[in-house]
Amino acid sequence: MFEQTQTVDVVENPDQPPSSSMKRVTELIGRRLQLSVESDAIREYRALFHADVSDRDWNDWRWQIRHRLTSEQDFERMVELTGDERQALRMQQCKFPAAVTPYYAALIRHESSLGGSALRYSMIPRLAEGFVTMSELNDPLGEEHDSPVPGIVQRYPDRVLFLTTDYCSAYCRYCTRSRRVGRPETKSRRIGVWDRAIEYIREHPEVRDVLLSGGDPLTLSDAALEYLLSRLRAIPHVEMIRLGTKTPMVLPQRITPALTRMLKRYHPLFVSIHCTHPAELTPEAAQACNRLADAGIPLGSQTVLLAGVNDDELILTSLFQGLLRMRVRPYYLYHCDQVAGTSHFRTTLVRGLEIIRSIRGFTSGYAVPHFVVDLPGGGGKTPVCPEYLVRRDGDKLVFRNYEGREYSIADPVGTFQSRPCDSGHQGPLQ
Repeated sequence: MFEQTQTVDVVENPDQPPSSSMKRVTELIGRRLQLSVESDAIREYRALFHADVSDRDWNDWRWQIRHRLTSEQDFERMVELTGDERQALRMQQCKFPAAVTPYYAALIRHESSLGGSALRYSMIPRLAEGFVTMSELNDPLGEEHDSPVPGIVQRYPDRVLFLTTDYCSAYCRYCTRSRRVGRPETKSRRIGVWDRAIEYIREHPEVRDVLLSGGDPLTLSDAALEYLLSRLRAIPHVEMIRLGTKTPMVLPQRITPALTRMLKRYHPLFVSIHCTHPAELTPEAAQACNRLADAGIPLGSQTVLLAGVNDDELILTSLFQGLLRMRVRPYYLYHCDQVAGTSHFRTTLVRGLEIIRSIRGFTSGYAVPHFVVDLPGGGGKTPVCPEYLVRRDGDKLVFRNYEGREYSIADPVGTFQSRPCDSGHQGPLQ
């Protein structure tokens, strides 16, 4: 399936400035071997469209970002567009920019050659984005209302969302923050927002958990990320830091040995990875996730349930099991937010419940995420579960298990309570 070469990591003292020779060795080895695997889909795509690009450049995440596909001409060169897609790109019907990395473009092309369309639906604009239902909003979760200072959203008492950037390496068409991502931002303005946000966190001792998101924080440089992490870690009441990202799926070249060496200095640190479809689970993505896990970083996944993309029991079971093999724990399955122009992606809530019911019991519990609705207007994430408790039958509760069979447990009504186990007696309390 893929070729593997030896990976070499250069370790240097993080407390000392690197020597010129160390810089040179790191550049030669780190750049050349950022990714030591290459899938067949990537190899084929490179041969067709980037035959003159060296391994060093292809595996440089900055090269990937500089060569993103963003126009009708770019996408048409990669895959034959439908009339709908072509018109959407030409007429700029999309609410926010279209962009994918060359790496992810290779996955879209490969999937399309096999008759699939999930990845292209999730990334290439369609005219349906111009249709907005009465229930859809630009800011459906009320984040602007819950933002005490620019860059911070505080909806829960002990944690904050820190929007570090409005930039992503690839733009998902169902993005909750399509109202803001893709906008130009200057370095000076961004640092000003960061410093005020960090000051807000420092001034609020109830905040113990900070989620860095955006945009995608892993599109920032190592130095910029460390600027944020070091200042947050210096705040005594910040117990944990999380990074929300899709980078391992769309830009695995970003997960370099240098990045993971830096990240591991700021534990406890968690990474939540946005995953959409099993077609994203490539050897390159697996290596990126393994590097993060090897740095001691717990990995969880977040998936949005999308009509025509992944609203199928077999697809999601394959995705969740594949993530576990890559050391990523499926954490959330989201009902698609009511973002303006996304009704073509939204399934019914019942469909999500049906999928969870069909997965639970038929695979490992670790492979079953929480199905949640992020309630409009800032109501927060609310779990939605299939109903396994069927009814009460006298002093018994009747359940229906994953196979549809009914079982009961004792749950007496009234004064009956169990005694401690070591009393040797169970019965009514006197």
